[in-house]
Amino acid sequence: MLNIGSGWNDLPVGRAVRVTGTRTDAPASSPLTPAVAVLSPRGRDLTSQALDEVESACLRLFPAWLPGAEGLSGSGGAAPAAARSLAHDLARRTSHFGPWLSDLAERAVTGSRGRRFPAETRAVGLSRVLAASYGRASAALLVRVPEGLDPADERAFVSGAHWLARSGRFGVWLTGAELREPIEGAEVPVDPPSRWHPDLPASCYPPVAGRPHPGSPAELRLEQALARHPWAAGREWNRTYQHTPLHPPIHPDLMWRADRCVVEADGPDHRGPDKFARDRRRDVDLQLDGFAVLRFTNQDVLTDVASVVARIERFLRTRREG
Repeated sequence: MLNIGSGWNDLPVGRAVRVTGTRTDAPASSPLTPAVAVLSPRGRDLTSQALDEVESACLRLFPAWLPGAEGLSGSGGAAPAAARSLAHDLARRTSHFGPWLSDLAERAVTGSRGRRFPAETRAVGLSRVLAASYGRASAALLVRVPEGLDPADERAFVSGAHWLARSGRFGVWLTGAELREPIEGAEVPVDPPSRWHPDLPASCYPPVAGRPHPGSPAELRLEQALARHPWAAGREWNRTYQHTPLHPPIHPDLMWRADRCVVEADGPDHRGPDKFARDRRRDVDLQLDGFAVLRFTNQDVLTDVASVVARIERFLRTRREG
């Protein structure tokens, strides 16, 4: 058993370990922590599912990992060629494999299928891209081991974990179902495990600071609506707020820091007892610091974004005029 003193920062990368004492939330707060994607694979084939899910995440995270690519989109015009050129220049300055990175950049801009590269090329490239998206030095996968694997399936699953760690230099941190297959263990002194639900998405990953979460249609829709209004200037997506260094950091969806206003767009998972209680504790901490917290559901945003925007505007104008 590894002796993990300070938690996530000390977990190994480039190795697969069994982790206990973790939550399912990606540990995204510390800049020393690897960029983490949380995976819930189905069945024994961890390798291909992990590569596909991380690749999908990296495509959504674009342009966070490609400097200068902001605003590039669409299959027409100069955008695809510009994306490939930027990726080629980045690869020339770094350890990226240029043809693969250029292909990924073009796919992110156009939505096309692109070339199929060898698994080893994809693994090491995706690890670097995931890390770069968050300004981190490395990347890790927090992987739920599915229930019900027979011994042969379990051996294949653990073998896939070791392959991802070796070929992609990922940290592969296994949690979930117990394993019969011998594997190094580590205990992280953080909150107890929250339950894994069968309807969890195949993957999730934290937002990039300053941007709406690319995997949240509600955040993307709200930003699209707010971008048209001059009064919405000063908004900060997915930035950290911390009252003092002694207080725990808070990560609001959307914040107007100067106006002391936080907006949250919540999915159905926030109705569960753990997240509901955690949300309320966090709301109280923000309110004690003078923030108002406006909570909407994702459904509110997706079905009537005009009403949500009108309510935010009404609050901000009232506060600014008061």
